[in-house]
Amino acid sequence: MTAGDLPDLPEALPHPVVDNHCHLDIARRNEAPLPVDEAVALAASVGVTRIVQIGCDLVGARWAAQTAEQHPQVVAGVSLHPNEVPRLAAEGRLAVALAEIERLARSSERVRAVGETGLDYYRTRDDAGQERQRAAFAAHIGWATAYDKPPVIHDRDAHGDVLAVLDRQGPPPRIVMHCFSGDFDFARDCLERGAYLSFAGTVTFKNNGSLRSALAVTPLDRILVETDAPYLTPMPYRGRPNASYLIPHTARFMAGTLGVDLAVLSQALNDNAEAAFGGSW
Repeated sequence: MTAGDLPDLPEALPHPVVDNHCHLDIARRNEAPLPVDEAVALAASVGVTRIVQIGCDLVGARWAAQTAEQHPQVVAGVSLHPNEVPRLAAEGRLAVALAEIERLARSSERVRAVGETGLDYYRTRDDAGQERQRAAFAAHIGWATAYDKPPVIHDRDAHGDVLAVLDRQGPPPRIVMHCFSGDFDFARDCLERGAYLSFAGTVTFKNNGSLRSALAVTPLDRILVETDAPYLTPMPYRGRPNASYLIPHTARFMAGTLGVDLAVLSQALNDNAEAAFGGSW
């Protein structure tokens, strides 16, 4: 990715916010990811002053933890993505991989989250693979509770089982529902379990009325914002590479949907990220 490929800088936010879910190490297609220093500087220039870097496999989790040590604006989440779990199981490497994720989860105060973990029944459709996902998800929840770090939960086509695993394990004190994709009713179910609901650029998409109904029912002290960059770019740049500096588009849309002053929402988004991920950094 080069500077020429990127959308223009949006107007800066009136209060700093956190991009609570980003993949600085991943690029789409044949693009190269932005250098971390450049990605962080672009984000800071529009008021996105901190980033939670999420690692979804062993290589990514190690990179996230290392990057968080090197960049004060970045903290890390570490995990095996649910779709990694069946693949590693088939290769006979799942147990070793899970042990390494647990080590990373407790290795440093710069690792602030266990995730993205969860369930994905869209890509993993066989019963055996889904059962392995549920077992790995339960293990990640256990580490989140033990090390007082929120699980960052990926949920695709698995709402009921995500809640069932959480209830069986006992929901940790802090939970982040990454790229929330449910409707009004599922939002209520998650909020009853103490979750923060994190909204990505998808909330700006024209056909996502049910997601906006979920946003509308979410209390101001339970809302987070994310990019999931380089994916899920908000309107008006849908389809182009995403980056943390584009958060203002999503935040402004959310403020308009909620009928809340942008400064008030930005302050809440910042405060909620600190509460969810364990204080300032």
